[in-house]
Amino acid sequence: MRVIDLRSDTVTRPTMEMRRVMAEAEVGDDVMGEDPTVNALEARVAELFGREAAVVACSGTQSNQMGVRVHCVPGDELLIHETGHICNFEGGAPAALSGVTVRTLTGPGGLLDTADLEGRVRVNDQHFCRTRLVCLENTTNLGGGRVYPLEVMERVYAWTREQGLKCHLDGARLFNAIVAGGYSAKDVGRCFDTISICFSKGLGCPFGSILVGDGEDIRKARRIRKLFGGGMRQSGIMAAAMLYSLEHHVARLAEDHEHARRIAAGLRRFEGILNVPETVETNLIFFDLAKECGTAVQFAGAMREAGILIGPMGGQRVRMVTHLDIAEADVDRVVRTVGECVERGFRDRPVQGKGPFSR
Repeated sequence: MRVIDLRSDTVTRPTMEMRRVMAEAEVGDDVMGEDPTVNALEARVAELFGREAAVVACSGTQSNQMGVRVHCVPGDELLIHETGHICNFEGGAPAALSGVTVRTLTGPGGLLDTADLEGRVRVNDQHFCRTRLVCLENTTNLGGGRVYPLEVMERVYAWTREQGLKCHLDGARLFNAIVAGGYSAKDVGRCFDTISICFSKGLGCPFGSILVGDGEDIRKARRIRKLFGGGMRQSGIMAAAMLYSLEHHVARLAEDHEHARRIAAGLRRFEGILNVPETVETNLIFFDLAKECGTAVQFAGAMREAGILIGPMGGQRVRMVTHLDIAEADVDRVVRTVGECVERGFRDRPVQGKGPFSR
């Protein structure tokens, strides 16, 4: 029985063609600036976002933390939505790596607007840490895969300029947002000082992220990458996969979004499945289980027995994530299996697996 894995879009495996371009990549020593494939990728992404420079990183967490360190010094504070990945799922890295305090804010769907930020900048007083950075996440993860409207990003960026702050974007699923939001990479590039873009999710690469910004910030980030242990050597193997994904895996993200909408529509038919969003913007589907049915972890155990892996998020909360390894026929099987599990019950199933899933 083929296993359908909806735990995260990080589970994707490189296609055979991606593996081929990785194997054939021209490489050199990236720390010495001599890997031609890395150099080509960094130039390509910088141009795509209309920025001066970019630097490759091992992971989205690393490129996010490089961005934090570029803009902040120990004792500074960043502002972020309470569901943000940087403050929830990166191991306390702002504090551990950069001595930066995190202050969390609220906003619908994991989104922040200027109304949520107003009055949050601390006064210049020796008793307080210095508010220095605003971090947004597009798409939102725990917020349900929501997409920032371009006008909100523009408004927040203008507000940070007025306040003398910097603005960083966690773009873990940024190309999902670009495809669903109808704006361009250059539009996004104008709205932030630094942008972290992860390639190991919807774009289907086995690893890799990149940080984009102006020349001076990226020069700082390159030194910080070394400090954080991210200086790589023949990393053109990774960069080749990332370049391939830009050519072949961006437009097809719309298929993942449609698959997610179809799954959500199917889930709404079942009693015991609650709070399925009426609008699914990208490839994340969150919903709740009625308490009489059982817990999310028990439900995940029942689904696993049927060959479908899902993400229990704790309590009654469940997440499913579509990606390039999910075919159209898989959508029907997922919906059918959910119905079967709910009908026969799963409250007495043994606990299997853990949650929540961070990405």
